[in-house]
Amino acid sequence: MKTLIFSGTPRKNGDTMALINEFIKYLDGEYKIVDAYDCNIHPCIDCRYCWQNDGCCINDEMQEVYKYIQECDNILIASPLYFSQLTGQLLAITSRLQTYFCARHFQNIKPIKKEKKGGVIIVGGGDGRIEDAYTTACTILHHMNSRDIAPIIYSHDTNNISSKDDVKAMESSKNLALFFNDDE
Repeated sequence: MKTLIFSGTPRKNGDTMALINEFIKYLDGEYKIVDAYDCNIHPCIDCRYCWQNDGCCINDEMQEVYKYIQECDNILIASPLYFSQLTGQLLAITSRLQTYFCARHFQNIKPIKKEKKGGVIIVGGGDGRIEDAYTTACTILHHMNSRDIAPIIYSHDTNNISSKDDVKAMESSKNLALFFNDDE
């Protein structure tokens, strides 16, 4: 089993990573983390190459991610909330998934054959809405052919309690791994 994790946090030891690490503890198989703040992936430049061609003309680390998306069984999107949305850096790298939208709508092909399970972890201080970020994450997951998406995992009071001390969020991270591990 292979799992792709998009991490939208700039803090390597912060609240979002605490939930990702809890998730990984219980996850079977291999995984790849795409760290939005520590990768060489440029955002989409709307060149429209993908309107008529497979993939993307920008040659960077995203080429490896495209390959892993084809192979993986599960995809997790994890991010802190910035103004009730996924982080800008995460949105920038996932803008490169536009190639999948264009393949379906302009080339009339299904770019990803294998269906995946999806999951979303959202972390925030508590003054914004988690629903907007979750909706965006689900849209991104659907473009990668994630059809079975687990309920959202969130720790939304990190100004007062760290996510590692948020018992419900930690338990939910473990349960997401178990959901991904289940072959059915």
